[in-house]
Amino acid sequence: MKLIGTDASPYARRIRMWALENNCDLEFVTLNIFSEKGRPTLANNNPARKVPILVDGDLTLGDSNTILRYLLKKTAKPDLTWPQEQLLTIVNACNDSLVEMVLCKRSGFDTQSDKLFFNLQNERIAETLSYLNTHLADDEFKSCEYLNISLYCLLDWICFRELTDFSQHSELVAFHEQYSKRQAAINTSPSL
Repeated sequence: MKLIGTDASPYARRIRMWALENNCDLEFVTLNIFSEKGRPTLANNNPARKVPILVDGDLTLGDSNTILRYLLKKTAKPDLTWPQEQLLTIVNACNDSLVEMVLCKRSGFDTQSDKLFFNLQNERIAETLSYLNTHLADDEFKSCEYLNISLYCLLDWICFRELTDFSQHSELVAFHEQYSKRQAAINTSPSL
């Protein structure tokens, strides 16, 4: 199996970390998605033009949640529960808003301006981080390896890209600090 992505993508990184922690053999192929060569490769493998992309024989999957479900089945591990899926949706919502803001900044927009789109993204980021801080100790969260990995990748990407300040969320800060010591986190660090 081959995973196509970028070193910095929190979505690709979560799959890489899960694979490392579960002895799931994945070849990681780094792709510069903004390069002249990378764009066609990305489009040929995923018309949505997003990473990560999993290629397993004739099967190509282009979404981290779908890839995880596939890997869980392939390795005979249990599916996420519906409450865990909901928590993952919240992690993804925060991550998606941050990605949108990064793309807007790279496009030259002032993301701090009083515009509906930016206001909604900033509100979603603040609210989801607050919600996750409050629910981090829930059994559904604590018992789900992939949720923990996904949250860590989100928080570490926030730090790596210097996107927002979550220092007021003490549970998230402690979680990030503790999880960063895991070998899979170290081996997949985007700063390497």
